[in-house]
Amino acid sequence: MEEMNLRNYAYIGDAVWELFIREKTVRITENSKLLHKITTEKVKASFQAELLHNMELNEREQDIARRARNLPIPVGRRSNQLEYRQATAFETLIGWWYYEDKAKLDKFFSNFILEK
Repeated sequence: MEEMNLRNYAYIGDAVWELFIREKTVRITENSKLLHKITTEKVKASFQAELLHNMELNEREQDIARRARNLPIPVGRRSNQLEYRQATAFETLIGWWYYEDKAKLDKFFSNFILEK
């Protein structure tokens, strides 16, 4: 299967990550305000950038993350340019794993602990 462009991996990765967080969140609370609070904390760029910083990546994944960080970014996001670029790299990896390495994605998700 031919690989997609990095923007498409990031687009899918964003959706996969948010769905994963929502699925985890509904298992720890039924409070709608808390659901929203936890979810928004975990899908924001600063949290994703922090996760990327702590990930152990092989050479291929490092290359994907590096290329994704260098994608042009929307003008409105330039105030947090570094953070936004890191988050884009994180989402790109999630999307890439979703299509190219489900076992790695499953391992990453299974090691992720969500707390209130």
